[in-house]
Amino acid sequence: MTIQTLREIQAVQGAKLEESTSIPLSFGNDTEAIAATQTGVALCDRSHWGLLQISDEDRLRFLHNQSTNNIQSLQPGQGCDSVFVSSTARTIDLTTLYVTEDGVLVLVSPNRRQMLIDWLDRYIFPMDRVELKDISAQNVIFSLLGPESDQLLEKLGITPLTDKPYASHKQVEIDNIPVRIAVGSGLVTPGYTLIVSVDRAVSLWKTLIEAGVIPMGNRVWEQLRIKEGRPVPDFELTDDYNPLEAGLWKTISFEKGCYIGQETIARLNTYKGVKQRLWGLKLNAPVAVGTEIKVEDQKVGKLTSLIETEEGFFGLGYIRSKAGGKGLKVKVAEVEAEVVEVPFLTHPAE
Repeated sequence: MTIQTLREIQAVQGAKLEESTSIPLSFGNDTEAIAATQTGVALCDRSHWGLLQISDEDRLRFLHNQSTNNIQSLQPGQGCDSVFVSSTARTIDLTTLYVTEDGVLVLVSPNRRQMLIDWLDRYIFPMDRVELKDISAQNVIFSLLGPESDQLLEKLGITPLTDKPYASHKQVEIDNIPVRIAVGSGLVTPGYTLIVSVDRAVSLWKTLIEAGVIPMGNRVWEQLRIKEGRPVPDFELTDDYNPLEAGLWKTISFEKGCYIGQETIARLNTYKGVKQRLWGLKLNAPVAVGTEIKVEDQKVGKLTSLIETEEGFFGLGYIRSKAGGKGLKVKVAEVEAEVVEVPFLTHPAE
């Protein structure tokens, strides 16, 4: 079976497909799906995300030298988030790495797949024993989101990875379907990431729906990622910002050796050079993304994302540290807004 077959089944289940990605935008059940992420379990199709496979003997050393986290210490069955940055520490992508017995799987943002492949390929030298492969077309990514995710796995005969660290993973069979299951939904919301071959994706989707999960469209994913504060390329992750400003401190090892962009990041950390940071914003009305954020007619930042929720309008934006933080009242164009914390992001204590 193909992705097209999966789309046809999802359409029967009420899916409205996005034109650009062909993934479900909504199943016409957004309120129910949000509730499932809070009290039950929802299922989100992330098949438009990229999946790279890095193999051969130097794979861990190579990735260790290309990204911000301590990759070389990871054992098979472990994983982590890591950021790929330019030589000037501008963010290319926030990725999740899963170390297997014979390779490393790298889950990348939808619009960064080719860019990252080209970027990594530039740094593979003739003596490096590294093989880089894009396996996105051969695999599908699903996310389970919600507090009942462990109970769902138990219902399907799978021992959940309860109490295992983030990005821990294992190969299992769900209804005789080989699936790699990893701790973490991709958001702060508890859950799991599932990697399945494209020819078994339809069977897995059906099995999960029949087990009682609520299908969830990308519109709800986008709402959750903004409310939780996950930064994404082209919005929060651009050439204008580094991963420290973006609140991705958990993805950075300050103890590891040299990697691309390391000198700039170390200098920013050592000399308290982070002059702005990413925050959540509660707004009274909608405003165009890219609008300046002001305090008393003084520009202090920029709005990077916006979504309408049942509670009102919520956005993300960078704000200069000197202007203030949580609780700060600002104006975005003529719209009043309040600065709030978001759980995905971390920063050191001031």
